[in-house]
Amino acid sequence: MSEAELDKREVFGWKMYDWGWSAFSTTITTALLGPYLLELAEDNGGVAIGGWTIDAASFFPFAVSASAVLQVLVLPLVGTVADHTPHKKKLLLSLAYAASAFTAALFVVTGDNVAVGGLLFIFAALGFAAAGVVYNSYLPDIAPPQFRDRVSSGGYAFGYVGGGIYLALNFALIALMDDTALAVRLSLGGAGVWAAVFIAAFTHRRLKVRRPQRTKPADRGWLGFSVSAVVDTARELWTRYPVTFRYLMAYLIFNDGIQTVIVVATSFAADELAAEAQTLLLLVLMIQFVAAPGAMAFGRWAEHSGAKRALLANLCVWAALVIYAYAQLDSIPKLWAMGAVLALVLGGSQAIARSLFSQMIPSDREAEFFGFYEIASRGTSWIGPAAFGIVNQITGSQRQAIVSLIVFFVVGIALLATVDVRRGMSDAGNDPDLIRI
Repeated sequence: MSEAELDKREVFGWKMYDWGWSAFSTTITTALLGPYLLELAEDNGGVAIGGWTIDAASFFPFAVSASAVLQVLVLPLVGTVADHTPHKKKLLLSLAYAASAFTAALFVVTGDNVAVGGLLFIFAALGFAAAGVVYNSYLPDIAPPQFRDRVSSGGYAFGYVGGGIYLALNFALIALMDDTALAVRLSLGGAGVWAAVFIAAFTHRRLKVRRPQRTKPADRGWLGFSVSAVVDTARELWTRYPVTFRYLMAYLIFNDGIQTVIVVATSFAADELAAEAQTLLLLVLMIQFVAAPGAMAFGRWAEHSGAKRALLANLCVWAALVIYAYAQLDSIPKLWAMGAVLALVLGGSQAIARSLFSQMIPSDREAEFFGFYEIASRGTSWIGPAAFGIVNQITGSQRQAIVSLIVFFVVGIALLATVDVRRGMSDAGNDPDLIRI
């Protein structure tokens, strides 16, 4: 199949989903909701729920953790449903629109209903994560093996640009409006509207209906069938698809390192370099936009040199960044330089990891396996921050703590190097000769 034979209309609609939902990731999860809820909760002396008062600084982290726990329980079940229902597209859109609605409702959150803000975030994050399982499972449907690195990278690039543009609009609105609280509420609720509008305008109209190769037995309910299927898939990953399982373990470890670097980067810069808030906000914006061409560049590299080689090289750069932060990062100009390099490898690591996984899963069970992929991505995301926090607690130095993250990259690289992609593709019934390995 040549590039000209790709359904570019459908591929564009698929990419625009990432453009739309990334507003949630950048504005809600990363930039605005945490500080906003913290300020509201501090004004109230904490958040009272059922006679128990939660500390203001703990409320949003607890909401993030609660959402992560629910995702671990729900995402594999969603994957099973997506692989067996003739309404896969409707499932994706229903989850995405529901998540957008929960996000839009954040506009009503004030000091009188802080707890509602946490609850809305939990359901919005769960909805977008569940929709993400179905969305990722479309990758093998819309792109043949030889073009998946390119298409996957394009999706991430669209997400970085869309999320970055919306975040820039937020900052402009906050700077221009006298009522900062109202500006923040408009930005929070607007993220849901942004997602729904772009998903409706492009993904809804251009993504095709996909019929499953397998269907649920008529005499079984969805819940019982899904739980049974998830248990069977977990067993098969260990016994029938050991290479795919090994890859998931490698991904779990190196992705935890990547996510931890992202989470602690701004606090590290503020503590060790005395970086001001405005500098950090501009740095986040720069990373969003530089990450887009970085994702595309790594996608093309993977296409020509092999996804595993490109991913290994990418992770070596991540390891070097951690060492550089420990040994050399001592000024704001160096912070900007490091941020630019981080942005270049950020999109590439995520896009190539996704497309490489898609090559080593059965063609009729994509959503099931991507449910486990999302668990590996989200379910253990507390390990890296915990390691960072423990080392910082012991040493009293974020510089010492950040170098401890090198373990995640060394172990992840070592495990990934042992993954036999050719065998993994063959085990899954895919032709390894279709791509460069």
